[in-house]
Amino acid sequence: MREDPGWRGLLFLTALAFGLWFWAFAVPEGNFWVKISLSAAVLATLSRLLQRDLSLSFRFATRDLILGLCAAAILYLIFMIGRTISLHLFGFARGQIGGIYAKGTGTPSWVIALLLFFITGPSEEIFWRGFLQRGFQKRLGNGTGYLLATALYAGVHICSMNFILVGAAAVAGAFWGALYWRTENLSAVILSHSIWSTVIFTTLPLQ
Repeated sequence: MREDPGWRGLLFLTALAFGLWFWAFAVPEGNFWVKISLSAAVLATLSRLLQRDLSLSFRFATRDLILGLCAAAILYLIFMIGRTISLHLFGFARGQIGGIYAKGTGTPSWVIALLLFFITGPSEEIFWRGFLQRGFQKRLGNGTGYLLATALYAGVHICSMNFILVGAAAVAGAFWGALYWRTENLSAVILSHSIWSTVIFTTLPLQ
């Protein structure tokens, strides 16, 4: 294991992420939620293998729990507002939002909730923010690294051919990326992502 994955490690896992997201979104065979969870878990595992000091990004205290809960609530409110605006501006928005939720057809909501909360949410943050954004910020500066990681997070969703989903990923990625940049602590970011995604996809969907 290394303390720094180097450009080769960053670029390799970025390319792998695009391939895995294409498999999850564009290949119809298989259960979408299982595929996206496996994809995120693979990237998180490789991130840990390539970057030995990744564990330094985990610090947990009561304030992190509060921050994670508040951040999840704020992002949910942002998406409520965004949904309303999108439905007024874009005639295709309702169909594309429905298409996002249709990914869960046939999968029990409790299974989706468990996958999102315990696997997908934590794994995505370990890779996209803890590994990729952190690595880019070290090499390109905080602002440029943050913007590049956010753009890539939105970019991997292009294979879904869903404009609303790409926009949603850009907003969520910018939000979690800013939270990580500000705190340099993955704990609150993981809580925010896991809680938000579980609520918005299984408990209080914005359909």
